[in-house]
Amino acid sequence: MISRYGYDVVGTVLVLSVLGTALASLFVDVRIVRFGIIGVLVFLLLFTLYFFRDPDRTPPKGDNLVVAPADGEVVAISQVREEEYIKKDAIQVSIFMSPLNVHVNRYPISGTVGFYRYIPGEYIMAFEEKSSARNERTLIGIENTRCRVLFRQVAGFIARRIVANVSVGDRAVAGERFGMIKFGSRVDVIVPREAGISVKLGEKTVGGETVLAVIP
Repeated sequence: MISRYGYDVVGTVLVLSVLGTALASLFVDVRIVRFGIIGVLVFLLLFTLYFFRDPDRTPPKGDNLVVAPADGEVVAISQVREEEYIKKDAIQVSIFMSPLNVHVNRYPISGTVGFYRYIPGEYIMAFEEKSSARNERTLIGIENTRCRVLFRQVAGFIARRIVANVSVGDRAVAGERFGMIKFGSRVDVIVPREAGISVKLGEKTVGGETVLAVIP
């Protein structure tokens, strides 16, 4: 299944690929050059379809679980002081998404969206720690009867488009899609300090399925 957040890009690449193939077939006489152009266009289309894939996921059961909002690799687990929404000492788990990962983002917990903020910024490599504070990003806070959780969509060096169909007051359901970051990025999940972290550095995560933390 192709993500609805990628319909515009997929449609554009499809049209350009078909048009480019037709023009190459009509006007490029050298066979190896013609096939080379067509091969590049086909590869570009296939990569675009692969990038915007959107597989179904089955979230684990439990209202005290914080699940990964994205596929990727855990690149940081650190103690932080969170002043935007949680407003106390907390733990941050950062997930780096390479261009080969599924880039659809999912809510990490169920509850109500209590905070949303978009911040323009730079495009430092997303696996660098400073990207969380300097890159273009969104901040989304969710609260329920147990806790508050804040997470960031952070644009990377290649990613130049963050999609977040979120408004304060929305109902969030753990594992449900809400947006994506296009072409390489990072997601930070910030949980209360008392939460038990269930992942380790270097671990691969599956968005909507991998348990990042357990809220006591």
